[in-house]
Amino acid sequence: MVHFVGAGPGAPDLITLRGAELLRAADCIIYAGSLVNPALLALARDGCAVYNSAEMTLEQVLAVMQEQERLSHETVRLHTGDASLYGAIREQMDQLDRLGIAYDDVPGVSSFCGAAAAACAEYTLPGISQTVIITRMAGRTPVPEREALSKLAAHGASMVIFLSAGMLPAVQEALLQGAYTKATPAALVYKATWPEEKVVRCTLGTLAQAGADHQITKTALILVGDFLAPAGYDRSKLYDPGFTTEFRKGSEG
Repeated sequence: MVHFVGAGPGAPDLITLRGAELLRAADCIIYAGSLVNPALLALARDGCAVYNSAEMTLEQVLAVMQEQERLSHETVRLHTGDASLYGAIREQMDQLDRLGIAYDDVPGVSSFCGAAAAACAEYTLPGISQTVIITRMAGRTPVPEREALSKLAAHGASMVIFLSAGMLPAVQEALLQGAYTKATPAALVYKATWPEEKVVRCTLGTLAQAGADHQITKTALILVGDFLAPAGYDRSKLYDPGFTTEFRKGSEG
């Protein structure tokens, strides 16, 4: 059987308990290269076969999975963060279906959660934003035209941009075509939760320069939105003494 496991955003203790147990029991681990903290491989038992998928094609990964299945072994496919975001798992699952190989999926902590934690930020602040857009800039991998960054920027929502730190001038230009302004708060979060984590706060108008100044060109998320400097947000109704809930009666006035 193949177990797809989200490794978490970087810190080895941010993998789930289930994911860690599967790593300890695995006969084979196929991990996503430099994106997964190699410290997690210390959980592997003696004799476990370990493959770095950064050096492999999809066909080579599937060949390893097939061989392990032939041996009745347990394989962990270890992806960064949560594999449902930019994890290329659908194409693997479809091929495993074709081959008749059983699999399951263990969620992980996404780097967009790790980035918010690093910035001590809340994406969904009442009165500021109740929507989070997770996207990427078109590059060698295209995006649908309807999802162009300039079009998504029209919403002015909290935004997390993956896989785009090497294109900061283009990101900045595209975002400024929407509802954001040069003064909109922004941040670059480099390797969130790793020992070398760095949070660079700036404005959208200085985003590209901030990246150049700090030599950030990869392995970073771009956060954009007023949630990063939340002056004037509304208090949560859930904990407002005047708000009645299923469990507590609110006070008058």
